[in-house]
Amino acid sequence: MLYLVLSSLLLRVFVVFGTELTFELPDNDKQCFFEDLDKDVKFDIDFQVISGGNYDVDCFVTDPYNNVLYNERKKQYDSFSHTTTKKGVYKVCFSNEFSTFTHKIVYLDFRHGEETPLLDTMSRSTALTQLESSCVAIHEILKVVAESQTWYRLREAQDRTKAEHLHQRVTYWSIGEAALLFTIGIGQVVLLKSFFSDKKSSVAATT
Repeated sequence: MLYLVLSSLLLRVFVVFGTELTFELPDNDKQCFFEDLDKDVKFDIDFQVISGGNYDVDCFVTDPYNNVLYNERKKQYDSFSHTTTKKGVYKVCFSNEFSTFTHKIVYLDFRHGEETPLLDTMSRSTALTQLESSCVAIHEILKVVAESQTWYRLREAQDRTKAEHLHQRVTYWSIGEAALLFTIGIGQVVLLKSFFSDKKSSVAATT
């Protein structure tokens, strides 16, 4: 019975809606995402460039009347919050048009709406029980854990991309050094051999 009560409290559905995705943004390209929102709705946007070039991208947000709410150039990551004043379609765009040959991988988290409290304390005439208080505390901790996991996954993906790029550059540099040393070694052997062959020819001419 205790397990059922705990599960029903922790698995309750909230009114917060959102979109969380990772997409590829080619060079000289722009991608936009649209969301139909009502008036007086708060939305939050978090984005981060995971890989590509200098890990930067242009981002702007517009309202249904194409008024610019947010506009930043060459940002690696950022957050934006806004409460809508008009009903309609809001647009979030990412541009990589300033890049000529590198594509980007971008993470986007778009959330809107207010979260319903886990327990409706306003309509209650009694205080929360110890079990209910524990459930609320666990719920808040789990939200922090989920946000931390998302942040660590993004950092891990970005660091892995940087490490793979560095490994590739080191490999190419090592191959180039090996080829250069091999060429220099052959050149030195040929040069030394030419010295001895010239001496032999001069000795034969004197005799």
